[in-house]
Amino acid sequence: MSKQEVIICRNLEEDLEKAVSQHTHDRLFVLTDEHTARCCLPLVARIPCMKDAVCICIGVGDVHKNLESLAYVWGQLSEKGATRHSLLVNLGGGMVTDLGGFAAATFKRGIAYINVPTTLLSMVDAAVGGKTGINFNDLKNEVGAFAPAGQVLIDCGFLRTLDRENILSGYAEMLKHGLISDTAHWSELLSLDMEHIDYALLQRLVARSVQVKEDVVAQDPFERGIRKALNFGHTVGHAFESFAMKTEHPVLHGYAVAWGMVCELYLSHIQTGFPSDKLHQTVRFIKENYGRIGFTCRDYDTLYELMKHDKKNVAAGVVNFTLLADVGDIRINQTAPQETVYELFDFYSETMG
Repeated sequence: MSKQEVIICRNLEEDLEKAVSQHTHDRLFVLTDEHTARCCLPLVARIPCMKDAVCICIGVGDVHKNLESLAYVWGQLSEKGATRHSLLVNLGGGMVTDLGGFAAATFKRGIAYINVPTTLLSMVDAAVGGKTGINFNDLKNEVGAFAPAGQVLIDCGFLRTLDRENILSGYAEMLKHGLISDTAHWSELLSLDMEHIDYALLQRLVARSVQVKEDVVAQDPFERGIRKALNFGHTVGHAFESFAMKTEHPVLHGYAVAWGMVCELYLSHIQTGFPSDKLHQTVRFIKENYGRIGFTCRDYDTLYELMKHDKKNVAAGVVNFTLLADVGDIRINQTAPQETVYELFDFYSETMG
């Protein structure tokens, strides 16, 4: 898999002009959702290289990260004259960069694309690393491809347009990066005042978070080994997210990951010896900032079935976890029996209730 160029922008106009110029293209397209079309596209459309870009707009939110939206994007590319030499700029959050990247990877067997993430979640996670895809059959990211963007342009100025919930959603992935990297970074993340955000500090933390992910992806681009570290919190988190969609109470991805980390930190504690004090420090931060997802013991079977569909599983019916023996001490390809999984649901309910 080719390596993408990640640029922490000092001047979005100059950086985007340079990125677009690096791709010889016959037509330029920009993909947005209805929200970024209003709030972010005007900032990009005035940049000279974007003046002739054809805009494709899809619905807002993860409910639109589906086959219907993907087919619509393919259809618009086809109708508006895209060829295999065209260029697509994905301007938006993780849903837009995931779906847009997959559309680019598959249209005409692959066209070049650039990601311009506009949410914290997409900056530190979805837009970086080369994973693309859509949800299918009520399962998160069930269909997709490894297809990195040519460039990812991260302009933290977009973060000032976000509400607190979307900042927190992205921050959960940053907290995960802290847990899989080192104690100093993890501790700094826990100390950020989420009620009165220091955006200069947040920008520095974003750069560090992206570096953590890039370093892991560089070691294992196709997720055959250590890249599974990036799945920490996601085995349970994706089950929570799919459960929320099934029950028609969708939640932001980062919230589901935060709740998943509560469960998987507990499992790490009982199976790989993750320190109790660091477990409770992290759980306290998540409880104070993310609230909780509602479920009862009657839902355990449903959640467990969703976990059995997770793409990280290496054998049918066996749930695969990434666990931690300590901050930065990663243990991939861990398993747990069904009764232990139900025990971590008990811990979540008792601790977060």
